[in-house]
Amino acid sequence: MQSAALLCLVLANAVDAAFNPLQHLAGIAPYFEDPRLDPWLPQGCNATRATYLVRHAAIYANDFDYEEYIEPFTDRLKNTTADWRRAGPLAFLAKWQSPITDEELEDLTSVGRLESYKLGVDVRLRYPAFKDPQHVWTSTAERTELSASSFIDGLVAESNNTERISVREDESRGADSLTPYKGCPKYSSSFGSKQSSVYREAYTKPILARLHDYAPAFNFTADDVVAMQELCGYETVIRGASPFCSLDLFSQNDWLAFEYMNDIMYFYNAGYGNHISGVLGFPWLNASASALLSDDAAQDLYVSFTHRELPPAVVVALGIFNNTDYSGADNANATMPLTAQNYGRSWKSSRILPFLSNIAIERMTCDSYGFAADDYFRVLVNQDPHPLSCADGPGESCSKTAFQGFIQERGSLFGDYTEKCQPDYSNSTNLLTLYN
Repeated sequence: MQSAALLCLVLANAVDAAFNPLQHLAGIAPYFEDPRLDPWLPQGCNATRATYLVRHAAIYANDFDYEEYIEPFTDRLKNTTADWRRAGPLAFLAKWQSPITDEELEDLTSVGRLESYKLGVDVRLRYPAFKDPQHVWTSTAERTELSASSFIDGLVAESNNTERISVREDESRGADSLTPYKGCPKYSSSFGSKQSSVYREAYTKPILARLHDYAPAFNFTADDVVAMQELCGYETVIRGASPFCSLDLFSQNDWLAFEYMNDIMYFYNAGYGNHISGVLGFPWLNASASALLSDDAAQDLYVSFTHRELPPAVVVALGIFNNTDYSGADNANATMPLTAQNYGRSWKSSRILPFLSNIAIERMTCDSYGFAADDYFRVLVNQDPHPLSCADGPGESCSKTAFQGFIQERGSLFGDYTEKCQPDYSNSTNLLTLYN
């Protein structure tokens, strides 16, 4: 636990400012918790079962970010005549070396392993009465498998009592997968790139003018700005800190703009801007609801590890982080303009899918003041409770009847994976059966 405390200290001190860029890095944000509502169990409630969907922990870099942005930037650094010693906040580039190599792409970092272990410890402390799970599930990528293994080590005293079950990342599995987007022809990993590129060109323009003033001999591009801001996150989870995170180099507004560019991308990729998102997220929601509502479930705790594409799709299936809530708006796309930020938006990818992002659904037995004694259900994202539309119980939870109705309603919207994805293989399924 001393190492876990050290991790928290390192990341907390990585940026010496009240505003922390590390909490605005979208899909490359180191794991953090910042609950807006009380994450602890409501008065009179005891947790009796829970399901968790967890994104893998911190990696050196994913191949797209590295090949599209970081590698071209670092290659040009090796061949420039720019005098970085006279380049103000970029002076560190005179001696800086990239922390990433081709061989380490997609690999879990030491910080990532520690994050996963600590999450396992935290989950154990949250549910001390739960039996050790027989199984923890994971997709078959090495980074998800290693994240799951480290989590198990932190969760249980005897890790050989809990089996890690690897689920093939096979498109022919349809919805019966922790990567259902891979079997859906209506989904493309390129969704959102076109929209986010519009905002990228807008927000980087004044930054490029400033960087050119620092180092006229280096022809900075919009992609270079993205690379440097991405390196803030990746270098931090590799080395513990990064000079690219300095607020002397990029201002608070620059970081918020980087976050918004990514918010646009994820909104149209696997969020409310993509009509197929809820269809991809519903199988896990439905499987979780079945396990939570069952009278004879095999486990108290169900945990599955996946990639960053699935958590935002589950968020859509749940109807949370929705910009149109309480607004009366019926055009979700209009809430994410491409040339100016919507500062009041609910959709923030840094809160939805940082490294190790986790979505939990808890079943509670409650006898709380003002509420009927019953089973209640609630959702937490990175330990932040998020009220569902069925909320009628303690701590913004849903009563059993209301939760059952909610799942039925969401199923009518998103439940037919095969019909809506239209796969070209014959054995597609609408159900995730891992927990059966």
